[in-house]
Amino acid sequence: MNASPLKVGLFGIGLDTYWPQFPGLRDRLEGYQRRIRERLTRAGSEVIDGGLVDAPDQARAIADRFKREDPQILFLYVSTYALSSTVLPVVQKAKVPVVVLNLQPVAAIDYEAFNRLGDRGRMTGEWLAHCQACSAPEIACVFNRAGIAYHLITGTLDDPEAWAEIEAWVDAARVAAVIRDNRVGILGHYYCGMLDVYSDMTQQAAAFGCHFELLEMCELRRYRDEVTESQLTAKLDQFRREFDVSPECLEAELRRAAQTSVALDRLVEAHRLGALAYYYEGQPGNEYEHIVTSVIAGNSLLTAHGVPVAGECEIKNVQAMKIMDAFGVGGSFSEFYAMDFNDDVVLLGHDGPGHMAIAEGRVKLVPLPVYHGKPGLGLSIEMRVKHGPVTLLSVVQDGQGRLKLLAAEGEAVPGPILHIGNTNSRYHFSVGAKAFVNRWSEAGPAHHCAIGLGHIASRLKRLAAIWGLEFIQVC
Repeated sequence: MNASPLKVGLFGIGLDTYWPQFPGLRDRLEGYQRRIRERLTRAGSEVIDGGLVDAPDQARAIADRFKREDPQILFLYVSTYALSSTVLPVVQKAKVPVVVLNLQPVAAIDYEAFNRLGDRGRMTGEWLAHCQACSAPEIACVFNRAGIAYHLITGTLDDPEAWAEIEAWVDAARVAAVIRDNRVGILGHYYCGMLDVYSDMTQQAAAFGCHFELLEMCELRRYRDEVTESQLTAKLDQFRREFDVSPECLEAELRRAAQTSVALDRLVEAHRLGALAYYYEGQPGNEYEHIVTSVIAGNSLLTAHGVPVAGECEIKNVQAMKIMDAFGVGGSFSEFYAMDFNDDVVLLGHDGPGHMAIAEGRVKLVPLPVYHGKPGLGLSIEMRVKHGPVTLLSVVQDGQGRLKLLAAEGEAVPGPILHIGNTNSRYHFSVGAKAFVNRWSEAGPAHHCAIGLGHIASRLKRLAAIWGLEFIQVC
């Protein structure tokens, strides 16, 4: 995730003709804008405040400033009626997502106090402090005709619903910045024959702004060969701190996995990776096979600590995992395991790395005599996702090569699971297991998805809008 706070642009709009006509009106409206700026700042944003723009020439100057200072999202506060010519130059030049804040100072004008003002000039000035809605259709019309995407939030300055929307937009813009700056490592190759997971990296780089780093197994082997005994001891200590290590795990297998984990850490550090997709087989007995059958523990640690790792070289899904991790909700690598029609739930899980930070209880590190569908044997993790609300996310590439975000909200529920040295959990969806599996599958994802805690589909929808991608929600 980005170390620096998200840059947010804020500007208000008014009409310069009003200021000499209604003394004090501008100061009052600027006070309202300060409240918005202060709240955005408290939310952790670096606010670039362009002030109250009231004329086309000033709009062009503010547009230049925003272009220089490079905010990731613009909030346009409609303080009173304003000409659309004070808006268009700003958003045209900034070329970032724009959210229009149609926020009245209060829920309703105090009509009795208003009418007691008596003087029609004072009464008009008071009305102008509350007529934010007057400009909303004009701005929307101009943006529609100019082909500018925008998002309108209507409410009051202290409206909890409005501020929940604003904060969701800020969060989505922050995640978009994280993904844009992400370096995705690709180690090995696809699982042969999984046609659904094959990806267009150029399309993803264009849509998300991320960088792909193609890695070599021989580099990982070199780092592994260079692991010292002290590094190995430190990693084994980490295993015991963060895993519930089964007594069945052989010391030789623990050391093998720890040595590979140290090497993976070095690979991530050397290439400044924020995510990794991998798969490899190697010839039986080959050194690379020895390495790739010992990666699960290390990859699970990386996933739990901000570097999601997807097996089977599922590049689209590691993007989904990174998105969920950037939202702070996890993002565990999953696929459909089974359906329980008696309890109307779907079981999802996966072998390989899981997101330990969202596990129900401690994650077990256990031996596996066989990696199903893959070569070799070794250590694996066994976990289930915390009970409660969850969101599933898949990055979908459709038949025309377009990317989409597919999401569903459900519940991780208690009940029996399969203890086979994998991650797996039980999920209930409002439409029922049968309809959910049908609708999800028909949306065209690969067979993997990322699972995170909480219901965040509304934030994912905003993220898709920032990227200009279609968003599909099942359930």
